[in-house]
Amino acid sequence: MNNVNARPLRRKWLPLLLLTLSAALLLSACGQNGAANAANSASGQTASAKPAPQFDLQDLSGNEVKLADFQGEKVYIKYWASWCSICLAGMDELNTLAGQENDYKVISIVAPNFKGEKSEADFKKWYAGLDEKNTTVLLDQDGKYAQQLGVRAYPTSFYIDSNGGLAKTVPGHNANDVIAANINDIP
Repeated sequence: MNNVNARPLRRKWLPLLLLTLSAALLLSACGQNGAANAANSASGQTASAKPAPQFDLQDLSGNEVKLADFQGEKVYIKYWASWCSICLAGMDELNTLAGQENDYKVISIVAPNFKGEKSEADFKKWYAGLDEKNTTVLLDQDGKYAQQLGVRAYPTSFYIDSNGGLAKTVPGHNANDVIAANINDIP
């Protein structure tokens, strides 16, 4: 192909390439891809099991839930946001996990008025339209607990051991089989 014909092709494909790269960067803001999560899980990276920051949050019905309520039990916590496409794509899977008989608790946390999340009232109204009946959703007003945990991307998973230690933190989506494997790897 000569140089004259190459210029129109570059003009045609360059904007598409830039748009694709921009979309990839935007999606990465919601979390890491599955391959990165698999690598984290396979490597067995765990935190030093320092004590997890304690929370005292309300569920969507206004009931108080404390991390201390689960002393002696393992807990899986998923931080997510209603605007995060990766988070939303995994909601049915999380709902299935939460509805199963497990030897650990499954909790999800949303932070109204933090990092672009809806207000509490708007979130509750939006969530009521979903069919996620098994998932426990706690509200972290203004992201206070998210800041203590160091949430930097949505979704992010936190694995709490039976002694209340923060055993593992994994940014990005965790499939149910990965969650089960990670839970089995902690005391």
